[in-house]
Amino acid sequence: MLNLICPLCHTALTQQERQWRCSNQHSYDQARQGYLNLLLVQHKRSKQPGDTPQMLGCRQAFLDAGHYQPVSEQINQSLAAQTPASLLDMGCGEGYYTTRLQQALPDTAIAGLDISKDAIIKACRRSRSVQWLVGSSARLPVADASLDALLCVFSPWSWDECLRTLKPGGRALLVGPQAEHLLSLRESLYDQIHPTPDLIRDCPSGLKIVSDQTLRYALNLNPADLANLIGMTPHGFRSQPERQQALIEAGIEGLEVAMRLVMLQRR
Repeated sequence: MLNLICPLCHTALTQQERQWRCSNQHSYDQARQGYLNLLLVQHKRSKQPGDTPQMLGCRQAFLDAGHYQPVSEQINQSLAAQTPASLLDMGCGEGYYTTRLQQALPDTAIAGLDISKDAIIKACRRSRSVQWLVGSSARLPVADASLDALLCVFSPWSWDECLRTLKPGGRALLVGPQAEHLLSLRESLYDQIHPTPDLIRDCPSGLKIVSDQTLRYALNLNPADLANLIGMTPHGFRSQPERQQALIEAGIEGLEVAMRLVMLQRR
């Protein structure tokens, strides 16, 4: 297990059966599903932060169909080369990448963290070998310099938290869309598309880029999978429902995954 800290006073947490407690007597009960909720109410921006249950359902169906399995395999390969003893997936969602990573690295202590309790409950159903946490990637509930590796897939992250939690020499793998990712889908849903934000810029001096690669492959989706792809992303609520339905019925050609994977190392 990872070295967890109290989200209130930042001292070490110790486990006593199904309860976690710090030296200041702040305590947190482990849910019957197996996860630990370390997200304080004052750190929530809404009553139910994170992706909606509908988005989570679409994402789980799409990922379980194997359409992003090459991405998962590339993540596993990149991190397995480092043989980390401890790893945190920040923004793990419903646990697809985390669970597959744990299967690839059975000797690594792996935890998955997400701000959405609904996502973490789904993740608990995937694996009991992963330590599942409800928390914020802006305030990671792990001790200073205690992690060998961090993973972030399509999620926000904090430079300060990466630097604080990684050991010297520890690595963080950031995974996100390259400019051409699902471009034909976006062109079909909108009259004007916005540039894809750069995955990484202004890297702080305490971290260095050790690899930067883009994974590309074609996607051929049936109507149900295409509907799930749209529904699991912000396109599901940003684009017009009429255009979504027309695209699902007509299908789409030239759909391509273009995923950028950047490996950082703490100096």
